[in-house]
Amino acid sequence: MPRSNRPRRSAGGAGDDDESGLERLLSGWKRTEVRRGITWNVQPVSAASAVKAYACPGCSVPIAPGTAHLVTWRADGVMGDASDLAARRHWHTHCWRIGA
Repeated sequence: MPRSNRPRRSAGGAGDDDESGLERLLSGWKRTEVRRGITWNVQPVSAASAVKAYACPGCSVPIAPGTAHLVTWRADGVMGDASDLAARRHWHTHCWRIGA
């Protein structure tokens, strides 16, 4: 019998497709760093996942699509995870490391 190339659905059904942007962003290789007394969530974005252009706040040079970089957002904000996530920024890896 030929193999089916269709993705298999989990037992949870259609509810699995309703994953929020917050849950998607919080998954993966996220880590926490402290800079100047502020705790930051830092998540790498692979070159394959980088599909939009962003302006790096460290150097103001655009991050081109297809360029691996970091996404950062406050981990200790008082307004909650959703507003902190909405204020996230995309940095060149080098700019974040040097603390630009």
